[in-house]
Amino acid sequence: MKMPGEFARHERTVICWPTRLSVYGEHISEARAAHAALARTISGFEPVTMIANPGDGDDARERCGSTVDVVEIPIDDSWFRDSGPIYVVDGGRRVATNWAFNGWGGKFSPIDADVEVARRWAAHAGHEVRDIDMVLEGGSITSDGERFLATTEQCLLNPNRNPSMSKAAIETKLVAELGMPEVIWLPHGLSLDEDTDGHVDNVAIFVAPGVMVMQECADRSLVDHERLVENRRVAERFDITIREIPVLPTITYHGERVQVPYLNFYLVNGGAIVPVCGHPDDDEMLALL
Repeated sequence: MKMPGEFARHERTVICWPTRLSVYGEHISEARAAHAALARTISGFEPVTMIANPGDGDDARERCGSTVDVVEIPIDDSWFRDSGPIYVVDGGRRVATNWAFNGWGGKFSPIDADVEVARRWAAHAGHEVRDIDMVLEGGSITSDGERFLATTEQCLLNPNRNPSMSKAAIETKLVAELGMPEVIWLPHGLSLDEDTDGHVDNVAIFVAPGVMVMQECADRSLVDHERLVENRRVAERFDITIREIPVLPTITYHGERVQVPYLNFYLVNGGAIVPVCGHPDDDEMLALL
């Protein structure tokens, strides 16, 4: 049994339609337009399904266009990477592992629909489901598909996730359920990533077996510089090749400081979808990627 790397060939990408008004507020239409543009772009590389709340399907279909499939399944929020299933291949069978979901440590509610969305999607798609009694979000792990799984202590050891489990118990569960024999515990996520408590998808990603790309911060005046240096030191203890993205953009958006790491890209069949924010180094970092 193995959890494929994100770089493995995809059958499909699944996205959730922006829904939570307490998060998006007056910007909900802007968020939906952005999700629609993202879905249309990905559909040029591989099939895309957009999950929309019942009653929102027509809006999603109109905005996304004919190249994106839309299915109505109850959802609370738009982060299917975290609330959706984590797929493994077990003896040639595709299995949707359904981990417990608690709204990123209880920060957001309601979550009743998101607790069930992995199972409901798998039922819709006809996929085998395996329930797992541990809180885990997909954005908190990255797999190289063969040997290594990486995560952050900041997230998985946070008492708001699995307070009754030790680090050793969490690692044992990850190895048993995802099939990666070695777990790389990076100390930190990004300093401003309070919503997820430092998901690994902002600081490290495997792009091939044994090859990790790591976010760095060239600006020594920022707290993330030393945090990401510490991550690098830990990763270097393992038998992996490391590549770096040295620039970490920080912008002000709607009055809040937001980090926009290039590293939080999404690999599609034959391409990569990379977040940019108009930073002077955008072109150089895209060329590096």
